[in-house]
Amino acid sequence: MTHPEIIVVGAGNAAFCAALAAREAGASVLMLERAPEAENGGNSRFTAGAFRFAYAGADDIRALCPDLPEAQAAISDFGDYPEECFYDDMFRLTRYRTDPALCERLVTESAETMRWLRAKGIRFMPIYGRQAFEIDGRFRFWGGLTLEAWGGGPGLVDGHTGIARSAGIDIRYGARVLDLIHDGHTVGGVRFKQDGRIETVPAKAVVLAAGGFQANPEWRTRYLGPGWELAKVRGSRFNTGDGIRMALEIGAAAYGNWSGGHAVGWDYNAPEFGDLAVGDGFQKHSYPWGVMVNATGRRFVDEGADFRNYTYARYGRTILEQPDSFAWQVFDAQVSHLLRDEYRIRQVTKAKTDTLEELAGRLEGVDRDGFLAGIAAYNAAVDTDTPFNPTVRDGRGTHGLAVNKTNWANTISAPPFEAYRVGCGLTFTFGGLRIDPASAQVLDSDLAPIPGLYAAGELVGGLFWFNYPGGTGLTNGAVFGRLAGRSAAAVV
Repeated sequence: MTHPEIIVVGAGNAAFCAALAAREAGASVLMLERAPEAENGGNSRFTAGAFRFAYAGADDIRALCPDLPEAQAAISDFGDYPEECFYDDMFRLTRYRTDPALCERLVTESAETMRWLRAKGIRFMPIYGRQAFEIDGRFRFWGGLTLEAWGGGPGLVDGHTGIARSAGIDIRYGARVLDLIHDGHTVGGVRFKQDGRIETVPAKAVVLAAGGFQANPEWRTRYLGPGWELAKVRGSRFNTGDGIRMALEIGAAAYGNWSGGHAVGWDYNAPEFGDLAVGDGFQKHSYPWGVMVNATGRRFVDEGADFRNYTYARYGRTILEQPDSFAWQVFDAQVSHLLRDEYRIRQVTKAKTDTLEELAGRLEGVDRDGFLAGIAAYNAAVDTDTPFNPTVRDGRGTHGLAVNKTNWANTISAPPFEAYRVGCGLTFTFGGLRIDPASAQVLDSDLAPIPGLYAAGELVGGLFWFNYPGGTGLTNGAVFGRLAGRSAAAVV
């Protein structure tokens, strides 16, 4: 094969952005993807496709969505999401541990990167189904998350793939990179296995964009802690930390929240890894409108602490820490119309009854008396005088409970009652490699740049700690993927 100038390891959103940026700069690019073509796209294919970015108002949204009908735009209140709000969310949710330089790069380049993606041919649309409520004839968006890729994660990956192939980028599937070619100073290619053969391919630079280590149960238990082997993996079965491992083996610096990850409430009986036929449908993110109970039948978390965008990525860990590592989400008829589409898929663990007493007997693994007593105490504590409003933090909470609900509290009293059993679904891990925020070049353990090696996406550490704002993962991959590709091409 003709030797490429740039090798990109992976073929998800971050990898494609790196490849496109490098190709745009004139470099020849080879992408090596461990998964077979039928499972291409890494974790990106399993996402809903949402991108968080800073924007000033409706004009910015409409510029990214030229296909949006005028009549639809006229009844849409997109609000705004200035850089200051993006910064506030990043620092608040990571408990002020996000790397300031990485965060600044993410926030300040988020809007420009979205425009670059649109110019490349990636299409976007407003997230009417999950991020907007219709109030008085207008769709009001909330939580700073407004756009998603057309067709969600699969649409994003398919769009990227078509654009890459049109640009002359070579993509090889079923090609597992084993290690980096390193002379003790410079990375000069990779060694990979495909169709039972091992090949060595030299290159001027390598970009690692192969995801985190969430699909590696041994690493999960080693770094996240005991019990994490019980978690389900929301996405690709191929994200086992290969990119991180091979960089550490040549002296790269580890960085970030190695004991943390993006973990959500996920259907209890979902398969071990993500199912492309279902996508992200196993997630269960309407918990702010109801209550969650554990095996004792009692609530254990403030379901209304904040908008779903700001709590869902940490509540998976909380569920995993409960007795027998599960919970039931409980709703009644007052809020059933607010439940997201994922609650209506065929592959769901659900109970539905006309009385709470019947429901108590249907909640597998839950103490019946504890549940009924807990719901009675909760109902008595709800502030029914404050109006319920799902588009704002409405302050409608409870008083006097061991675990109060801060917003969106309604009594569980109107039949029929519905409950959904959830466990922990791990999306991606937060620990990874340390990079130079100005170039995305991987740093060694002395914090010196490793010539010829760059990284982007989930395998970069330091940006997310404990939690993250919804939709930031794809933006992170795009911003730093683009940066890595540009920087790698500059050395060719």
